[in-house]
Amino acid sequence: MRIDSHQHYWSLARGDYGWLTPALAPIHRDFGPDDLAPLLEQAGIDRTILVQAAPTEAETRFLLEIACRTAHVAGVVGWVDCDADEAPARIAALARDALLVGLRPMIHDIPDPDWMLSARVGHALGAMQAEGLVFDALVRPRHLARLLVLADRHPALPIVIDHAAKPFIRDGLLDPWRADMAALAARPNVMVKLSGLATEAGPGWQAVDLVPYVTHLLSTFGPARLLWGSDWPVLNLAGDYLGWAQVAQSLLAARSADEREAIFGANAARLYLAKRGKPCA
Repeated sequence: MRIDSHQHYWSLARGDYGWLTPALAPIHRDFGPDDLAPLLEQAGIDRTILVQAAPTEAETRFLLEIACRTAHVAGVVGWVDCDADEAPARIAALARDALLVGLRPMIHDIPDPDWMLSARVGHALGAMQAEGLVFDALVRPRHLARLLVLADRHPALPIVIDHAAKPFIRDGLLDPWRADMAALAARPNVMVKLSGLATEAGPGWQAVDLVPYVTHLLSTFGPARLLWGSDWPVLNLAGDYLGWAQVAQSLLAARSADEREAIFGANAARLYLAKRGKPCA
């Protein structure tokens, strides 16, 4: 079972994608299951995890409806206002749908880097844990020290860092990202997605540009805590689905077959689909 742990669908007419402007011409249109299905077949991907792209519960319900009628979508990572007093109740309500496998506040767009450490967000994270949901951490390098504090406060909450925390690949910078990620790797409840790296590298990137970052993640988190994801269609800003899938395979070619199987599917199944989502069998 090969799983793309991070992809999106959206409909511009919904009007809740504030970040998705005409300036992002390659992705400023609707994307749905019919667009991705042939790419999944060509890449040999069986299932996907569909991830929110708008900070509204309405979009989360829109994605859950897509998941219900789309065979390849195994689960949805949605959104709840974690800063709201009623966040735990809202999380419990959404979690009644077993296709909800996680939640993702859009932390990288929140001006206050300490936002994730507030008491109210802590209550929301506790509710996620109680419902068996994954916390998808959409963060940048400046957030990693705070994320370490959060991981220590919630050691039983499964946390996955989206896009490897968006390191500064196009500038060739490894520090302090490298040390912060190593510290997080010491927390057993934290995993990382090998996704979004092409976008951070920028147009014209080459596989060699990604090697130091992927090598560091492999040496710290290990193959058992890395998940491959496409970040499609955002990926289209700097690459394409089949190209990224092939590069990821080449970057991991030296690993054993079992390790590659874990990164390209088994880890995502264990993280997201052990108790929620659609069965992998």
